[in-house]
This record gives sequence, structure tokens and C-alpha cells, in this order.
Amino acid sequence: MKKADIGLIGLAVMGENLVLNMESKGFAVAVYNRTVEKVEKFVQTRAKGKNIIGCYSLPELVANLKKPRKVMLMVKAGAPVDNMIDQLIPLLDKNDIIIDGGNSNFNDTIARTERVEKAGLMYIGTGVSGGEEGALTGPSLMPGGSESAWPHVKDIFQSIAAKVEDGTPCCDWVGENGAGHFVKMVHNGIEYGDMELICEAYNIMKTLVGMDTDSMHNVFAKWNEGELNSYLIEITADILAFKENKEPLVEKILDKAGQKGTGKWTAISALDEGVPLTLITEAVFARCLSAMKDERVEASRILNGPTVSFNEKHDAFIEDLRKALYFSKIVSYAQGYALMKAAAASYDWHLNYGGIALMWRGGCIIRSAFLGKIKQAYDNNPEISNLLLDPFFKQKADECHQSLRKIVSVCALNGIPIPAFAAALTYYDGYRSERLPANLLQAQRDYFGAHTYERIDSERGVFYHTNWTGRGGETSASTYNA
Repeated sequence: MKKADIGLIGLAVMGENLVLNMESKGFAVAVYNRTVEKVEKFVQTRAKGKNIIGCYSLPELVANLKKPRKVMLMVKAGAPVDNMIDQLIPLLDKNDIIIDGGNSNFNDTIARTERVEKAGLMYIGTGVSGGEEGALTGPSLMPGGSESAWPHVKDIFQSIAAKVEDGTPCCDWVGENGAGHFVKMVHNGIEYGDMELICEAYNIMKTLVGMDTDSMHNVFAKWNEGELNSYLIEITADILAFKENKEPLVEKILDKAGQKGTGKWTAISALDEGVPLTLITEAVFARCLSAMKDERVEASRILNGPTVSFNEKHDAFIEDLRKALYFSKIVSYAQGYALMKAAAASYDWHLNYGGIALMWRGGCIIRSAFLGKIKQAYDNNPEISNLLLDPFFKQKADECHQSLRKIVSVCALNGIPIPAFAAALTYYDGYRSERLPANLLQAQRDYFGAHTYERIDSERGVFYHTNWTGRGGETSASTYNA
């Protein structure tokens, strides 16, 4: 009996679509699901007549795989992944490969890589982006883990991945242990930021400018033809045009956002690394605030704000909004890349930052023409500390920052919440400031906690403590630097 090239466990929609994608590229796939009825249903429907082997136990799945065996897990992140690994290890032989394609926390992937390698096997944790459609037609894949496993899965992964214009697959090896899932986490964080910025732009058009959904659809469709061209701008235009009973469906949807946790993980990682990931973190908090729907409704009846009054020239204001959105996206990516750079130093990963931008150019949710400029930035200077310092992005900042100031100020005066736009501006102004008021902050910390400070009239790295009141002693506390 002919054996399969790869096995996949977990036949929810992402798993099914990946299987069909693999099969369409010429690979035989063995499938298993804990609820075996799903296997039977899949084999009899979407997989019928295809080179897909339905298996009804883990031993049967393993028996149907070519060596070295490759088993991909598309199960819920967390304990289900560990449970499946525990069941697979005794069934597999040395140099077989376990692949986790779910949205696992990168810390879990670091631990799992070590555990699986100790058992004589190889492990890959791969980010998979693109949603249901991407899984079927070509996702962006971000694999990391046991590097010796990459040659065995490279052909399959790069065959099923999305391709950019020149045929380059949106998939390459990311790095050691948890690097693949970390990069996917940052991708999702940037996705949070992009979505929040678009939602704020929509709210500005609707609440401040007074535009209807058809007019907003036209604006987003036009933006998608220019430098803002991206998947999220494209689908926003589609959503605004969608009608139910001749009325815009989007306006019937409850304004209470959900989240799966990857944005939160990105923010937590940024705090751990001491990286100011302000825009993405505000995007996470914006979802949290939206979830307080009942409380917000009550507060709206009690708390007062300014009366909305729009006196700007329409076309000029919409152009300022476009520039503000574009520049804020630049800030979001700059923060995300700064986080990846910091994590790479902490975990000794060797990340190809330009290559990551290429992996995101197709298949994934944040795919956009914009990403080619990031690739060029790292080609020009692989060691660049912040994307805002690249000549292209510096030029765009020069062109757009005044528009962002206009949008933030007009919205502030009219009581329109814009946490992501405001975060982009304050980060930019903070980053370009030679001097910030942290000198006073350090004095405060030294005053109440003897936490010490450095002096501008002394060499860096020498710490001082002052007895500010005359009542304290000369003993100072230890210093914690983020």
C-alpha cells in the first residue's frame, strides 16, 4: 500500500483546508481526528476521490506515513498539543517529525522543541496565516524549531504556501525553537494594530465627517488602489458595500470585539523585552474597552463630552486621514520589528528580517504592497535599529506626520476615541526626542525609593543617590532596567 507524504491531526476547517491544499500540490496525506466521525465525514465529502487516507487511530495514522514520518497538529493551542505530543512520541521512531501548526505560545514551543528532541525526534512550530481561504489556496507559513527537520518538510511547505509575483513562496525557515511561533505572534499583533487603525478611520468618517457606508466604501476602494493597498483595506471596502435587506450589514453588528490572545501575548512579550509596543498594545486595550458594552452604554448617559462639529474641507481631510493611516501603519511595523529584534537577542535567534517581510507579502492577513519596502530597508541595512530610520520610511514620516497631527487634534477636540492613531503620534514624537522628562521620573524614584540615577555631567553607567530630605541615609536600592 502506498504511504502518505505527511499526516495531519485535527479536521476543523483550517486542518481540512490545509489537507486539500497539500493534496492538490501532489502530496498524499493521511488524516486523523480525535472525534473519528469527522474523519469519516471528511473522507466521504470534501476528500472523496482524492489522495487522502482516512485513519481512525493514531497507530493507524503513523503506520500510513513514509519515513521520516511527518505529523502535523492542527489542534487547539495549549494542553491539547501537549497531550497529542505525549501520545505520538511512543509511536514514532528516531528523526520522525512533529509539527504544530496552531497558534501556540512561543514559550510552549521552546519547551516542546527541547522535550521532543530529547526523545530523539524533531519538532517544528510553525505559524500559519491567511485564515480559511489562505489554508486552502496558499497561506503564509513561518516555521521554526529543529533546523534539521526543515529539509524534510521544505518542499511540502513551500509548495502549499502563497507565492508573490516572481513566484517566491511566502515561507522560509525562521529560526530556532520558538522563533516561528514568535514571528507569527508579532504578525498577529501587527494585525491587531492594522485592524484598529482601520476601524478608527471608519469611525472618524462615520461619526465626525458624517459619511454613509457607500461613501466610505468608495474611499477604502480608492485607497486600496494606492500605497495603502492591502488585504485588510480590500475586505473593509467589501464589508462596507455589503447589504442585508438593502441596509448595510456592518451597522447591525454589535460593537463588542473578541480576541484569541495572540495580541495580548505580543504586548506581554514587549513588556518583558522592554520594547515600547504602544500602538499594538492600545489596539488590544481597545478590544477590551469594546467588550465593556453594557458599562459603556451606562457611562454614555452620565459622562459628557464635546459636541461633534466638523468644519474641515472634506477632500483635504480625507487625504489627511489616508496619510495618517499610512504613517501609523509604518509606526506599528517599526514597533513590531523592534520587538522581534529584541527577542532575537534574548533567545539567540538568527532572524532574517527582510525574509520575514517577504513571507508576509502574500497569503497572510497583513499582506500588503507596503512589505516590499521593509524588505528593501533590511537589504540596505540589515542592522538598522528602527524602520523609521530607513531613508524611505523617514521620507514618508516627513510627508505624513503633519496629517497625523491634524487627525489626532481634530478628533481630540471632538471627543472621538483614536487610541491607535494617538499612540502612533506619541511614539513618533517620543522616539525623535533627544531629551524626555525621565530625568524628573528618576529623581522621583530616587527620592521615595533610593533607586539611584545617572548624571549628564558624568560618564554613563555610574549611578548616584541623593539624600533629598536630609532625613535619609546614603544606602541606595538596586536598579531594575527594562
